[in-house]
Amino acid sequence: MSGASYEGEVNANNTFDIFLVAAPGLESALCNEAQRAGFADARLVEGGVELKGGWPEIWRANLSLRGATRVLVRIAQFRAMHLAQLDKRARKVAWGEFLKPDQPVAIEASCRKSKIYHAGAVTQRVATAIKEELGAPIAEKADVTVMARIEDDLVTISIDTSGEALYRRGHKLEVNRAPMRETMAALFLYQCGYRGTEPVLDPMCGSGTFVIEAAEIASALFPGRDRGFGFEHLAGFAPGQWQAMRTPLPPATTDLRFSGSDTDADAIAMSRTNAERAGVANVTQFDVRDAGDLIRPDGPPGLVICNPPYGARLGDKSDLRSVHARLGAALKARLSGWRVGLITTDRTLAEATHLPFRAPSEPVLHGGLRVRLWQTEALR
Repeated sequence: MSGASYEGEVNANNTFDIFLVAAPGLESALCNEAQRAGFADARLVEGGVELKGGWPEIWRANLSLRGATRVLVRIAQFRAMHLAQLDKRARKVAWGEFLKPDQPVAIEASCRKSKIYHAGAVTQRVATAIKEELGAPIAEKADVTVMARIEDDLVTISIDTSGEALYRRGHKLEVNRAPMRETMAALFLYQCGYRGTEPVLDPMCGSGTFVIEAAEIASALFPGRDRGFGFEHLAGFAPGQWQAMRTPLPPATTDLRFSGSDTDADAIAMSRTNAERAGVANVTQFDVRDAGDLIRPDGPPGLVICNPPYGARLGDKSDLRSVHARLGAALKARLSGWRVGLITTDRTLAEATHLPFRAPSEPVLHGGLRVRLWQTEALR
């Protein structure tokens, strides 16, 4: 692995181990997305997806993958049985190939099943190596984060090339309670077979995440088009080459419409504002309406996907079952030909809809709870 510092272009011969972080339970969905996006060697591993590539691939993963939480580049790996050994080997990392001497760096560390077990001590040793070998200032929070993970005495040093987590697209600034992150919503859409060629309806849309993600996919918009990334602060970053990659093509034209409704008027106002900010207001529609009163959209059938209230958000389980029962009855009565994807924590809530769900997905960690995706075939 070698690095270089070029003002105008990056060295295409540099190849790194790249790690795509996934939400727990959605690793397989992210792997499928990466492969469809042209990362042919993407493979499923614990916690995410591994692939190989150079800086252009790292940039493209940040810019275009909807389901990745972060994109890490692995820059060094070595064994360390004690802190003195960690200190010595951390100083040999080619920090100057990746970090700038005048760019503040944050350090994160974790230890598991290792003789070195104190993450704080690891943070201190790595910080000292960077500061004394390169001169870069160490900060608690910074645009660049170095991650040191020790597992079974194997030290892996990575740089977080994303900066802020990738669900922060820069569009959904208005949110209500317990919002679903965009990265997770995108992977649930993909798990439902959505590829941007059919309409999407969310009858409990909150601040509009599913509807806006679906509209962006159909419009072939890069999810990271309006935000910055950590890699822009690294040594060797080539602004011209990056700008050429991120320069948007005209949005794909679509005759499809993406609809959301909710009983909360404030949530609907948020959805409209978020859609406007994302540039998809012309293909989305949001209305104040109870899920039991949903109206079949004009046009072909498509996908209904929603994340109804569960747990502490509505209190009594009998109320929750009633909400789900009304939703299921409305879907069966008015949306024949549409598929349904429903996210919930509780089998009894899914069953309360009386919809013909097949076996649910593996559990996915969301807001400290384990949720599953329940899907139907086209309703009859």
